[in-house]
Amino acid sequence: MGYCFDDMRLEKGMYQEAGRSFTQVLEREDPSDQYKGTPMEGLDAFQRQLKRFDIKVRGTASDVVDKFFRTSDSAVLFPEYIARSVRQGMEEADLLPRITASVTRIEGLDYRSIASVPEDEKRLRRVEEGASIPATTVKTKESLVHLHKRGRMLVASYEAVRYQKLDLFSVTLRQIGAHINRMLLEDAIQVIREGDGNEDPAQVLQIGTGPIGGTKGTLSYDALVDFWTQFDPYEMNAILAPNDVVAAMLKLPEFQEPLAGLDFQGTGRLSTPMGAELLRTSAMGQGALIGLDRRYSLEMVQAGELVTVEHDKLIDRQLERAAITTTAGFAKLFTDASKVLKV
Repeated sequence: MGYCFDDMRLEKGMYQEAGRSFTQVLEREDPSDQYKGTPMEGLDAFQRQLKRFDIKVRGTASDVVDKFFRTSDSAVLFPEYIARSVRQGMEEADLLPRITASVTRIEGLDYRSIASVPEDEKRLRRVEEGASIPATTVKTKESLVHLHKRGRMLVASYEAVRYQKLDLFSVTLRQIGAHINRMLLEDAIQVIREGDGNEDPAQVLQIGTGPIGGTKGTLSYDALVDFWTQFDPYEMNAILAPNDVVAAMLKLPEFQEPLAGLDFQGTGRLSTPMGAELLRTSAMGQGALIGLDRRYSLEMVQAGELVTVEHDKLIDRQLERAAITTTAGFAKLFTDASKVLKV
């Protein structure tokens, strides 16, 4: 049978359609549903275009960068290959999905989140006949969410990379993605700790100062339990901690319980005796940890596509100083759903 992806015309304008990514434009012209039951099933529209031009991007038999530029049509695929490789690097060690309650994509740069304020958050009161029902007020926050542009500049001449294998070139692009993701995580941690400009910083609790017991400067299991109790009616189901705090935590006898050890040895996942997932990151300063209820704590706001590349330059082989960026910010949802514990 004939496939419509074989003779599709590709052009730069496909990257410029408002509200649609390059892949979404390809899917509109060449829907994946029509390939069910064929050898092409399981490939998206971009992957079918790679197959059309016989471009292999992975493995020992991968092609060289120059393969994208054999025709003017195949050159249009190069920016999407760059963006996908960078996204892969962002996703490989991405902690953001494990601490964010919601992701909002907008097409501008101005965004106000909402605040939900219940009359009595910690009690579900019985409503007597004829009595008023307790209300939860939902309103728009006063301050805009601050969106930051983060990224890296791809600095390389076309002549320097044209004969490099795509599999190796992807490694460099994935590293760029990892760097961008680290910047986003730092932004998220700053918003959790300091707030999003709407007077909603996280409560800071100190070991050795009520209601947290223990001795200042010493992490103990009792102090962690005291910290855990401060989250009612929320649930502390995730802990962000730097290397020094994680090391101190794992040396506590309570964290050496056999089942927890087997889970770590088998999967590499760190968990705590109180059921919270332990997320290690050097994006935090030493001597403190963040506990949060990831279901209610943080909203990620993303302007446009997660990864944006300067497609004109890349298609025209002008790799020198080609920017790879993401524009995103974070908003606090429920202030008491995240707290900081200083050791």
